[in-house]
Amino acid sequence: MFELEPWIRLGCFVGILLLMMWWEWRSPRRPQPQNRSQRWPRNLLLLVINTLILRWCFPLAAVGAALLASEQNWGLFNAWPVPTWLSLVLSLLILDLLIYLQHRLLHALPLLWRLHRVHHADVGFDVTTGLRFHPLEILLSMLVKLSAVILLGAPPLAVLLFEVLLNATAMFNHANINLPTRLDIVLRRILVTPDMHRVHHSVTPAETNSNFGFNLPWWDRLFGTYQAAPKAGHVGMTIGLTQFRTPAEQRLHQQLLQPFRRK
Repeated sequence: MFELEPWIRLGCFVGILLLMMWWEWRSPRRPQPQNRSQRWPRNLLLLVINTLILRWCFPLAAVGAALLASEQNWGLFNAWPVPTWLSLVLSLLILDLLIYLQHRLLHALPLLWRLHRVHHADVGFDVTTGLRFHPLEILLSMLVKLSAVILLGAPPLAVLLFEVLLNATAMFNHANINLPTRLDIVLRRILVTPDMHRVHHSVTPAETNSNFGFNLPWWDRLFGTYQAAPKAGHVGMTIGLTQFRTPAEQRLHQQLLQPFRRK
């Protein structure tokens, strides 16, 4: 199964991406400030660049690191055997908590924020926003993930499931889709919903520094960073960053150069 890992991930990614694009077209939550023809090519091209760089720098990726750790008996769950189901559940929870903590650091440390603000500088909010990250942030995130997988001795199956879930939920919770309010209230007890994560992309700093979870919503509630809704409402709120709003700032080369600029 793990020989097919890239194809499994690619199939899930393409399927969820197309589903969210169709859903956004059929039932959008809010109007977009720019046409898809302007935003999507730039965001998707940045995804292609990141994928190529990752494959070149880390050909084994996270699942490969988990297989290596298993073969060499590295990490907590290999040194301290526990039931398979428990190691799977704990690995998924710990890795998700790690993503939450990493996300908070990206906002808290100025040097890391320079990288992460490329993601927040998108003036729209849709499924492609969930794919828009600076290559250096992607590389840093992979280094953190690889270290965690090896230290944990996370089972390869858990890592594969986590990678698929993280990609799927990132696209889902950035999607510009109109979920019924009652369904959203129920879902956000176990999953970060688009209405929950959209608050995090508000231009208002107090709202930007809330709702850091990508997959599970529990960490925000546990650590006091949960905010139910934006003060201006989901339709009335402003998405993005105040200093990067012009069409020129949204061009691909400006996104790549943005962390190195003082602004």
